[in-house]
Amino acid sequence: MILLYANRHFKHNMNTSLKFKTSRELVQLIDAYFLYIKGEYKLKPTKDNTETPTGKIWIREPEPPTFCNLALYLGFNSMEDFKSYEKRATYSKPLQYARLRIEAAYEQLLFEKPTGAIFALKSMGWTDKPEINHPVAETNKTLRVEITTSGPNPAGNEKEVAV
Repeated sequence: MILLYANRHFKHNMNTSLKFKTSRELVQLIDAYFLYIKGEYKLKPTKDNTETPTGKIWIREPEPPTFCNLALYLGFNSMEDFKSYEKRATYSKPLQYARLRIEAAYEQLLFEKPTGAIFALKSMGWTDKPEINHPVAETNKTLRVEITTSGPNPAGNEKEVAV
């Protein structure tokens, strides 16, 4: 698989000219990439050939979509080139759509394990720690001490005390 991308990459990218002339050609290449990564198979025949074929025999295994493989398939020399084409008005929408398709595939993979869903939710701002909100009223936290006298003044020594 990687070898095919590498061969296509080096055969078509020896110059720095545009990899495609129109956005329509770009859309066709993007669709071809997503079709290619689905893999190739033939149906496994039954022993007596009377029933519907069961199972698949893979000629080329399917693979997940990736940004780098898409860039190589489209003939880019680097991800920087891919990103610069994404900013061009002519190619912006098809490349952003391809990016969205890859991101959607990644999101689907997230839900195969619970940790993937947790990661996705945290990326969207969720937290797994309980938030405890204790409403605290604004109060004056200064302690005011006032000494008052009540009754006779205390005796200074034992001689002043009347029995």
